Amino acid sequence: MRAMILAAGRGERLRPLTDSVPKPLVPVAGKPLIEHHIAALALAGFMDIVINQGHLGEVLRDAIGDGSRWHVRIHWSDEQPATLETGGGIFQALPLLGKSPFAVVNADIWSHFPYARLRAIKCDCAHLVLVPNPAHNPAGDFALQGARIYNSGANLHTFSGIALYHPRLFDGCTPGRFSVVPLLRQAIGNQVVTGEVYGGEWGDTGTPDRLQRVRVMAGRSHT
Repeated sequence: MRAMILAAGRGERLRPLTDSVPKPLVPVAGKPLIEHHIAALALAGFMDIVINQGHLGEVLRDAIGDGSRWHVRIHWSDEQPATLETGGGIFQALPLLGKSPFAVVNADIWSHFPYARLRAIKCDCAHLVLVPNPAHNPAGDFALQGARIYNSGANLHTFSGIALYHPRLFDGCTPGRFSVVPLLRQAIGNQVVTGEVYGGEWGDTGTPDRLQRVRVMAGRSHT
């Protein structure tokens, strides 16, 4: 099973920090955020990792290289000069991801989620990892009943930015800039999306305040 780290975003809300540093290279607990993901995926047995590059993409690529430091193979999907959002970015990278289900991780989150768990899941379309709603998203995104994801319902949870996707989720798509969310909503409506709730440490770095909270949380876990 392969994995993809979504790392092409501009990080507008973290400016001016991200004017000179790609968002995935922002330091957390003593090393760039994206290195936490690469190390965790490598530990879980993901030997081939695709990373999309956008804003300051060459800086990111020079910093990470070919993956040999983590004993993995990193494949780069270049979206410069115009990034393709989540859906368009994954769709462009499909030739690098193969014909089987693959894991996707947002580069701007930090978590102790055990990625090895994903390798045992039977994914016919998509499998989403949800988390309890953080303060910045109190209404949640998706409902979970049993192992099935629903677009609405009681006890909505927040999408963590960690998922499994089968390439068939992108059937009928064409190259360009688009979000993966409408594809997920449609597949959820067809009742072909499974999920789980992860209750462990998790945070996103979308704003300076959230980045600081992640740094504190990560710092505690590494002491």
